[in-house]
Amino acid sequence: MPANRNALIRYKTIDNCLRNRQRKWTLEMLMDKVSDALYEYEGIDKGISRRTIQGDIQMMRSDKLGYNAPIAVVDKKYYTYEDPEYSITNIALSKHDLESMNEAVEVLKQFKGFNHFSSLNDVVQKLEHHIYTSTNNTAPVIDFEKNERLKGLEHLDVIYNAIINRKVLNIEYKSFKAREANVFHYHAWWLKEFKNRWFAVGIKTEGGRILTLALDRMLNVSIAGKEKYIKNDQTTAESYYNNVIGVTVNEKDRLRNVTLFVTDMHAPYVETKPLHHSQVVVHREKEGIIVQIKVQLNFELEKEILGFGDGMIVLGPKKLRERIQGRMKGAIKMYGQKKIS
Repeated sequence: MPANRNALIRYKTIDNCLRNRQRKWTLEMLMDKVSDALYEYEGIDKGISRRTIQGDIQMMRSDKLGYNAPIAVVDKKYYTYEDPEYSITNIALSKHDLESMNEAVEVLKQFKGFNHFSSLNDVVQKLEHHIYTSTNNTAPVIDFEKNERLKGLEHLDVIYNAIINRKVLNIEYKSFKAREANVFHYHAWWLKEFKNRWFAVGIKTEGGRILTLALDRMLNVSIAGKEKYIKNDQTTAESYYNNVIGVTVNEKDRLRNVTLFVTDMHAPYVETKPLHHSQVVVHREKEGIIVQIKVQLNFELEKEILGFGDGMIVLGPKKLRERIQGRMKGAIKMYGQKKIS
């Protein structure tokens, strides 16, 4: 790993740029991005020279740091990775790095018994597993959920540091329903992971309503200059999601008692892994159980129910029952229309 922290910031910034293949990167554009990153992370405002960036690119191309980055120049002007899947973050760890990680894990393991550090347990387990497979050159014995082709992960660092350092973001965003992308200033308050997708939660400058943005719909993310950051004094992530399944929250919606019949085949699963922390079993019968949760009605709740197919039936409220029935009828109709080729 580079000993110089500033050099590492430059390499990671160049890497993030070249992984974004939706833009063509000139040397000047890379200089601007690196200068912004150094100002954001280290407060360095003198910019970066053309010669330094050229040297960084040569260093990344070489094997001195183990990168061997396949950086190519297109039309004598634009820099890109020849391999679209390449990233300097994907390179194998050196023996020294593995030893350092092992030492860090040993320190972290000392905190396992403390309630304040209970969230570290999963992190420690993943690190231990990665070190074991890397040092023993064996196939993994634990398969963690992942989506290596998920878009938007390159924005995590920028958004995370903007939250920590209270910086306003300039985001180019295109929702699934929008025909064109929209550009706006955004004050991110926290990051949220759900079903292996990442979301940023915060507000726009021109509106006080809390807005959840999917990282995989972000086309470009950068720091928005010196605009004053609007800090979060409204809620916490824990309380914000307290009454929903998933990430879709409508602060104006009232809570509803959702009553569900679960067949005996699926009942053990639903009891051991509740749909929501409010879940209670209100009745048991031979064919299954009836459970009740108190939540807002949203898209993720519907997907969760539909995922059980004929193993779960909505008994109430009527609005949700009719919506699920409508979706199932639509699915049956589609199966009738689409024939096997």
